Amino acid sequence: MSKQMKIMTLSLALLVWAVPVLAAEYAIDMSHSSVNFQIKHMAISKVNGAFTEFEGTFTYDASKPEATRAEAVIQIASVDTGDAKRDDHLRNPDFFDVENHPTMTFTTTGVSMKNAQEGQVTGDLSMHGVTRPVTLDLEITGTVTDPWGNERIGASLTGKINRKDWGLTWNKALETGGLVVGEDVKITLEIQGIKQ
Repeated sequence: MSKQMKIMTLSLALLVWAVPVLAAEYAIDMSHSSVNFQIKHMAISKVNGAFTEFEGTFTYDASKPEATRAEAVIQIASVDTGDAKRDDHLRNPDFFDVENHPTMTFTTTGVSMKNAQEGQVTGDLSMHGVTRPVTLDLEITGTVTDPWGNERIGASLTGKINRKDWGLTWNKALETGGLVVGEDVKITLEIQGIKQ
């Protein structure tokens, strides 16, 4: 092999080595995912709710999970707490004001992992006309190929926000002390993604 051919071969090998492995892109499978929340009511119990309409995508590379990026959009009118009257109240201007702010969005700004399965996701949460950073605990719950040949990945995310930080301030005081609606909201996301 000539000197020129050796140089060309070496250059090609270096170029191939230098090209990063692209992370796979996944779409959230809404029928096997959930967006849930929990908040105190009357200072004595907890009410659970969910948003039933949402969509999103994320990239993931098992060899470099810190590079994971995700975007999601939640339709706030889909809020469901199991009580139609309460859900209508949540949609009106006292709370989410769905007519003027129909969606909630989340975009990651960083991922840090303490091991292959557990870490934290930081991102910007936008709702009610306000965007603020949030941090969620992340657990990669597994990967699998389904019977139809689709590659899937599961993840759980949990965290807590104060609704007042997004301008959701409606409340009433109780005669015995405390408030009708708590301020801290627990968030639980169960996500299943399908490789595109």
